[in-house]
This record gives sequence, C-alpha cells and structure tokens, in this order.
Amino acid sequence: MKQAGEPRVSVVVTAYDEGDAILPHLDRIFETVTLPCEVLVVCDSRDDSTMPWIEKYAHSEPRLVPTVNTYGRGPARAIRYGIDHARADVVVVTMADGCDDPQQIDALTRLVERGVVVAAASRYMRGGQQVGGPAFKTALSRLAGRSLHLLARVGTNDATNSFKAYKRSFVQEVGIDSDDGFEVGIELVAKARRMRLPVAELPTIWLDRTFGVSNFKLAAWLLRYLHWYRFAFGPPLNVEQVRAKSARKETP
Repeated sequence: MKQAGEPRVSVVVTAYDEGDAILPHLDRIFETVTLPCEVLVVCDSRDDSTMPWIEKYAHSEPRLVPTVNTYGRGPARAIRYGIDHARADVVVVTMADGCDDPQQIDALTRLVERGVVVAAASRYMRGGQQVGGPAFKTALSRLAGRSLHLLARVGTNDATNSFKAYKRSFVQEVGIDSDDGFEVGIELVAKARRMRLPVAELPTIWLDRTFGVSNFKLAAWLLRYLHWYRFAFGPPLNVEQVRAKSARKETP
C-alpha cells in the first residue's frame, strides 16, 4: 500500500535546450494529472537552457523534480536515468516538446496498475491520430507499428511512440540497452513480447510541435530501430535470455 505523499506515477520528461518553451507542457501536465505524481525533467547537464526554468518552476510546484542525467548524453540514457530515479511503481515517459497529450497519463497509469507491463499511447489504432510531422518519418513509423502489431502481435499498433507507461520493476528486470536515441519505446515493447508479457494501448492524438526544433535524428537512429523491430520476432524467452541476447545485440 502506498504511503501518504508517495506518487502513484512518476512522469519522466526528457529535455534538451528547451528553455522556457517547456513551461506550457509542464502546465498541462500538472493541470491534467489527477493521480499523486512526481515529474522528473531530465537534462544532460546543468548548463542546459531548460534547467533555470524548471528550477524556478519547482519553487512553486513541489511535484516537479529537476534532474541531471549522469549516465551520458542522449535521450535513451536520460530516459534510463529518469526511470532508475523514479519513486513510483509506474513510470510514464513523455517528451518536452508538447506533442504528447498529458490527459492520458492517468489512464495509461491505471492500465499498468491493472497488470500490463507496457501501456502505449497509440497514434495508429482506431481513434488515434497524428497531426503534422515529416511525411517520410510518419510513414516509416506507421508501417513499423502496424506490421509489428499484425505479424509479431506485440499488443500495440504504435511500438515506436515514446509516450508510454511502464511497470518500473519490469524495466529494471529486463534493463535498457539503447544508448543514444528514442528507440527505448520499441525496445521495451519487443522485450515484453519475447517474454510474452501483456502490452496494451490507448488511442492518442499527437500534435507536431509548434515551437523549437525536433531533436529526433531518423538517419542516425534507423538501424537501432530496425534491431529492436527484428528482436520482437522469435520464440519466447525468459528474462535471463532476454538480457543476454539484447546485450549481445543478437536476433532473435
């Protein structure tokens, strides 16, 4: 049983030089999340332009936890650092660019509390939508998501979306092997599938950012996405086998 004051969900927000542009997204999170929560905004260094703004914000919002990632640069390491330092049993990963809908954080959390290890916010299931974004990247993401759902039966139409809730003990058990990009989302879906653990999804409406520049690097990270795409196919594995194969970058 949770003690009074302990969060039911830890929201991990990765940020890179967002400056004050992160503030509207934080406002929406704190306005819409009704469950007891903490929000860890994770930056790669104290010199990041986001840090002064979130530190000021935290003076009036005790649920906000400004966090400096010491695992090395890049969103994958920032996500891993945030999950490792989360206090709740459920962790929701979302980006700092405001593209994700924070109204769904409560519902995603409750799905994990009901027994799934990954709950995905899905752009590509019935009721979901993606508004804006580069056409080629969107087409690849949609193709990967739909084909994984149909062929590998991973439990979601949108394995590549970063906006997901996780059972923290599952993530700690299987580990995160991604070391740079945003491929953590598809990695953990693939690992859950190989272990035959439940994954669920809710429809989401993703809106392309209206400010700043995306830090997503499709060309640099494509091969890493392909590795985890392939990993999702294959016979069941136990946790020791998953950790051994993924650490050696073996497939399947």
